[in-house]
Amino acid sequence: MTKAEKQATLDSLTEKFSAANFFYFTDTSGLTVEKINKLRKICFEKGINLQVAKNTLIKKALVNGGKYSDDLEPVLHGPTAIMFTETGNVPAKVIKEFRKDSDKPALKAAYIDSAVYVGENQLDALVSIKSKEELVGDIVALLQSPAKNVVSALKSSGGKLAGIVKTLQEREN
Repeated sequence: MTKAEKQATLDSLTEKFSAANFFYFTDTSGLTVEKINKLRKICFEKGINLQVAKNTLIKKALVNGGKYSDDLEPVLHGPTAIMFTETGNVPAKVIKEFRKDSDKPALKAAYIDSAVYVGENQLDALVSIKSKEELVGDIVALLQSPAKNVVSALKSSGGKLAGIVKTLQEREN
């Protein structure tokens, strides 16, 4: 790799790290070309950008992009593939699904909104993280629940509840 190629890769990685709120470091070594291509296809379909780079370039790009953490230092050894994503739990789901057929890719670390998850044992926790859309859906459902209960009570009371409300209003006057 020439110096110009290294600089171009560093600039590209720096830009990606500074823009990303979610990225994963994985080890894909030992996967056949066929399996790597299958993983790349799945990642593409799920909106994940899978990129392999040298650890020294990754570390420099993390520092330049403002995402470096001392917790990431131990995982930046050996082969490293980076998964950039817009949704925090999608790469974890892809890794878990892909590993039904293989023991790789191995999760090295994940960066989720400034929180760092290190190690293979964090995969289940990362899978259970809810996306922004899922959280908004949960909040909307919670907000609708009390209103639905009131409407349901009014419909099921057959007008009795309306009479009670009218009586209470008359008492206040």
